[in-house]
Amino acid sequence: MRLSRAFLPVLKESPSDAQIVSHKLMLRAGLVRQTAAGIYAWLPLGFRVLKKIEQIVREEQDRAGSLEMLMPTIQSADLWRESGRYDAYGPEMLRIRDRHDREMLFGPTNEEMLTALFRDDVRSYRDLPRTLYHIQWKFRDEVRPRFGVMRGREFLMKDAYSFDLDEAGARQSYYTQLLAYLRTFQRLGIRAVPMKAASGPIGGDLSHEFIVLAPTGESEVFYDASYEEMDWSGSDLQYGDVAGLRALFDRIGQTYAATDETHDEARWSEVPATSQRTGRGIEVGHIFYFGTKYSDAMGLRVSGQDGGMVTPHMGSYGIGVSRLVGAIIEASHDEAGIVWPDAVAPWRVGLVTMRADDGPSASAADGLYRKLHDAGVETLYDDRDERGGVKLGSMDLIGLPWQVIVGPRGVAAGTVELKNRRTGECQELSAESALERLTA
Repeated sequence: MRLSRAFLPVLKESPSDAQIVSHKLMLRAGLVRQTAAGIYAWLPLGFRVLKKIEQIVREEQDRAGSLEMLMPTIQSADLWRESGRYDAYGPEMLRIRDRHDREMLFGPTNEEMLTALFRDDVRSYRDLPRTLYHIQWKFRDEVRPRFGVMRGREFLMKDAYSFDLDEAGARQSYYTQLLAYLRTFQRLGIRAVPMKAASGPIGGDLSHEFIVLAPTGESEVFYDASYEEMDWSGSDLQYGDVAGLRALFDRIGQTYAATDETHDEARWSEVPATSQRTGRGIEVGHIFYFGTKYSDAMGLRVSGQDGGMVTPHMGSYGIGVSRLVGAIIEASHDEAGIVWPDAVAPWRVGLVTMRADDGPSASAADGLYRKLHDAGVETLYDDRDERGGVKLGSMDLIGLPWQVIVGPRGVAAGTVELKNRRTGECQELSAESALERLTA
């Protein structure tokens, strides 16, 4: 992408109403623009990041055996009356009426709709277990939307729902999602620690929230340093390994991690002082087993192996896809701007010609851009007729993993400058060597 042809409105200053780092940087770097309170348009740069996060979430759900579908944003109020939640949900639900005066709502979540779909088409234990998911926009009418996409009213979410014959099966579905989430967040380039969450009226031990560690996080967190060494993606644990998944769950349960809401000083004191870590974090995912709450209320029954009728056990598993964009920035930035992890960066390389009006420099940069493009390296090429300092500032703000800087002095010497955005390390090397490094 040539920046001279892009729609990437970079701002010099942070808007006065932006309070946290991610909101400021998303506005300054041209990822989003607010269109109404708590509602944002995703501009091309932000949309590229959003789709990359979405794809990683999708791939890990598919590997875990979940089945993707798509449910509508608008739901009938009648479904929510079946579960008893329509009147209990509160003012966060956006209630509307269509032209026939039917009560509808903009879905904040999809337990009711998927339970009804499953109820209407599944009859036998042979159709279980199943986990279905979709990635869809949701709406919750926050009374005070703030912090940009971190607490907006409209947001993109991956929500999955599992159906099993009994609690034992539901536990395996839960353990499977636990592993899928750990691998998802590791692939995204962030450290997300699973922390036991309150299970509410259902009770039990099957509720975890996933907290991304960030200095500006909304919750205080306490965790064992051993989480920092765990490699979920490199593990050879398979999703169908019943004993292995149970062992994973037990390991998580035995390794201390809690927010200030569930912090247990007695258990915390058992963690060696050298392993105690504290900080702040942002919730980006939540997995939860709720038994037969919805299947009972909505009449979901299937024939069991003995011929009797069985009420399936269910669980739900959410990831805030759009919220993750903000959370990643909160966890990965510096004074100059965003520092994107490789996996979600909108482009891998930012190519800068320091003098667009210098023929040899422009020619060398154009040639390198073609070679990067032909090699399949996603590249944002700043070919604008701007001062070199402005271009470098924009690249640091946008935060691509690598920068290749082409200027008259380097062209005369047969070199370019290769900069690692995360470390700040700069090297002068030939264009061919830079290309080899970026395509390795």
